[in-house]
Amino acid sequence: MFASTLIALSLLIPAFGAPYHHEPGKSCDISQAKLVLPQGVNLPPPSEPPTHITVGVGTQNYTCSDAGTYTNVGAVASIFDISCLYGTPSFDNIQDTVLAAWEKSDWTSPHDISHELTLLGEHYFITNPITGTGISPKWDFTATTGNSEAFVVANGTGRSPAPTGSQDVDWLSLKKLLGNLADEVYRTDTRAGQPPASVGVLLHTTCLIAHKMFRSAPQDRNLSQWGILRSTVSNFHFPTSVSSRY
Repeated sequence: MFASTLIALSLLIPAFGAPYHHEPGKSCDISQAKLVLPQGVNLPPPSEPPTHITVGVGTQNYTCSDAGTYTNVGAVASIFDISCLYGTPSFDNIQDTVLAAWEKSDWTSPHDISHELTLLGEHYFITNPITGTGISPKWDFTATTGNSEAFVVANGTGRSPAPTGSQDVDWLSLKKLLGNLADEVYRTDTRAGQPPASVGVLLHTTCLIAHKMFRSAPQDRNLSQWGILRSTVSNFHFPTSVSSRY
């Protein structure tokens, strides 16, 4: 399965016994990578190869509606480059590993993961720039690239229940509304992120999240042209079964 991946964290090494090899500055070619969706996931196929493969970790945010149920009001996540793990044994389960490490650590922000990872940017929601109402997801790499066009605000083109079960939020496909970071975005391999079934005493709640993202754009808009260098990682050993959420 086409999945997102993380470079190993130094803090994960004593916890998981995870040796790794890191070659700074070496780029990884993902032009031949393909997003293969599992049976039962009904999303439109991507029209171009990916230019970024990333993992996101953060929170899915909800507020109490008038009906007494939780309504999604967006998400906030940090986005890390995992392109160089594509094709390695660690690739499929990296979202589980990263989120489990964060849940068990003293980190106060996903940014704390970035000791050995390349932080690419942030994911959050803004007012829909076309209609002026509602909210739209934005992936913002402007701070790390120094390029004011290194963002994408997107609109959904497909939604499919997570094949792992109803405890995980849906997989999504999206297309660009504004920005030059990507023309298409796919959210896959989600982990949890669903709100409690009833509101109870909390009017607002956040759920820890982790997911994989695949973005495609013409090659003249890839990250290497914006000064972001990927790095090669090999010989990872992560636990094969960890419970976490998106």
